[in-house]
Amino acid sequence: MKLNKLFGLLAGASLLAFSACEPIEDRDVLKNSFDADNIELAVVQATNGGNKLSIQMNTPGVTGYWDYILDTKSTDRVEVVFPFTGTHEFTYYATTPYMTNDTPDTKEYIQKSVTVEVTQLDEPLPEAYYALVGDDLGGKTWVFDKDYQWSDGQNLFWAMVAPYNWQELWWNAGSTCCPPGDADGKMVFDLAGAPNYTYFTSPDDAGSLGSFAFNGDFTSITFNEQSILGYDPARVNPDSKYEIIELSSDRMILYTASNAGGTGWLWVFKPAE
Repeated sequence: MKLNKLFGLLAGASLLAFSACEPIEDRDVLKNSFDADNIELAVVQATNGGNKLSIQMNTPGVTGYWDYILDTKSTDRVEVVFPFTGTHEFTYYATTPYMTNDTPDTKEYIQKSVTVEVTQLDEPLPEAYYALVGDDLGGKTWVFDKDYQWSDGQNLFWAMVAPYNWQELWWNAGSTCCPPGDADGKMVFDLAGAPNYTYFTSPDDAGSLGSFAFNGDFTSITFNEQSILGYDPARVNPDSKYEIIELSSDRMILYTASNAGGTGWLWVFKPAE
């Protein structure tokens, strides 16, 4: 009996040793099992073809963020007044517990998109769009306001200011010695199927098309694919994002607190005549 027990213990130990040499898991099985087909998306329009939208992710237990062209939001629902007509695709990025390159800060996302057709702008837009693009939303051209007067009476349109206070003037570059190379250029904004921004370096330039985007509370504007008028690699914001100091029908003042030169910078524009 004792001999049988001894053989049993030896056999069990051999099995454990053999098992320890085998992989604990099949790595091919450890992959993202999330299925985009199981995520329910919807866009609800307040009116037929209207621009007041409720963009929804309706699957319980799923978290992530929406990319709805104008901005991104980490939420399952976005309520927005969309500013232009056309067929548009919104994408939801669902967070999964799987990590890319086995690092916690690179989680894997899966994505799913939904489309909507906006045929009419029946809901009034936020005032910032009318100021930037025009009262009829048909497009608007902006140039430097070279007659804008600073608090001390001097003209100012492109200037170095403090990175902590846009009202603290350090150097009135544009109106003194050193205006930007595109000082006579222009910017055109329109909503013809997209938030279009066209940058012209001079009156004779054919123009280069990009896009623009406001943030959610209309306190900043980002220029995509093209530079802001008044381009200088040491002066512009590397992220092309600018704080809106003033945006009205007759003036736009933009500011960055961080540029490649380590200072703040100020731009003053007016509608072209």
